[in-house]
Amino acid sequence: MKKQLLLVSILLVLLDSCGVKQTRNLLTSGNYDEAIDNAINNLRSNKDKKGNQDYVYLLEEAFYKAKERDLNSLNLLEQDKNPANLEKIYNTYIQLNNRQEKIKPLLPLQLLKEGKNAKFPFDNYNKQIVDSKIALSKYLYANSLALLKSSNKMDIRKAYDDLEYLNQINPNYQNTLQLQEEALNKGRYYVNVILRNQTNMVIPVALQNDLLDFNTLGMNDKWTVYHNNIQKGIKYDYQLIMNFREINISPEQIKEKEFVKEKQIKDGQKNLLDKDGKVVKDDKGNIIKVDNFKTVTIRINEFNQYKGCQLTANIDYVDFKNKQLLQTFPLTAESVFTNGYATYKGDKRATDEAYYSYFDRRLIPFPSNEQMIYNTGEDLKSKLKGIITKNRFQ
Repeated sequence: MKKQLLLVSILLVLLDSCGVKQTRNLLTSGNYDEAIDNAINNLRSNKDKKGNQDYVYLLEEAFYKAKERDLNSLNLLEQDKNPANLEKIYNTYIQLNNRQEKIKPLLPLQLLKEGKNAKFPFDNYNKQIVDSKIALSKYLYANSLALLKSSNKMDIRKAYDDLEYLNQINPNYQNTLQLQEEALNKGRYYVNVILRNQTNMVIPVALQNDLLDFNTLGMNDKWTVYHNNIQKGIKYDYQLIMNFREINISPEQIKEKEFVKEKQIKDGQKNLLDKDGKVVKDDKGNIIKVDNFKTVTIRINEFNQYKGCQLTANIDYVDFKNKQLLQTFPLTAESVFTNGYATYKGDKRATDEAYYSYFDRRLIPFPSNEQMIYNTGEDLKSKLKGIITKNRFQ
């Protein structure tokens, strides 16, 4: 028991030393906030533990250096007077304040050797946070208004992102939400989806509806919206045309195969005979029995039904305004109907048990051509989604 306690104690000391070393490495490499987090995490469980003194010293030093670096950075940014720096200024003040709030619950932290408490010179940054937030809010708002006048959708999306951030730091600032909705509508690509059947076969209405409903495909996102019917008041950017070129459906086929199988199976027991045909007995005079095997045979007629459907199409990306073809992608989808069953004469034990299920099956009516085309739809939708996902409208 004493040995186990000693081993646990040694292990804990080693873990503590590794933690201290890691924290010191973070400090010397300039990762002050990570060093602070490490020290806080180790002090939180027992801040007055003698073995945790190294963390107190490291925390004190890391806090001082982090604060000094942030204040120097702020001094430079504020002197530069570039409005593009306002977000950095605001976030730095937030960082200064948050760092203090992390440490406050641990105070006081004793330095046992010196017989005093560690020093953490805290400041009140409330005014700076409020002032920098106001300045940043004004800048983001004005910049978003300017970007919303652009004809470039990427600029408008940048305005949306700025407005979203503005609403996070300063909720309901002026008409931010209204402008954000405007940016969302202006920054989107609107795509009209149509289907053209250039084959000599009818495409089931249900499949057409499935293919044109991009909600079921999960393709609509924040910046791209697909409509299968042109809606009033919307300026469409692109058209996606599904051109069905060819539908090939194979004839209904039933292939028959006949074969015979034999197997030796156990069929009770029989008396063991010697080479002279006499019954063999054991030492007690009892007749010795052995397994009796017999050969069984089965004649199997196996039937395999098959019908296949292949659909080829082109997916065309078209500029809606000038009807210019931008890109085209080939698409091939397939579906197959199969069914296997068998009949037999003889002893079915002559074949493997895994084959027995074939004897329980029967001929199934072949699906209609329309059903085969519809069944191809799942493969078609999957491949269509893959094309669109890899080739987003830009």
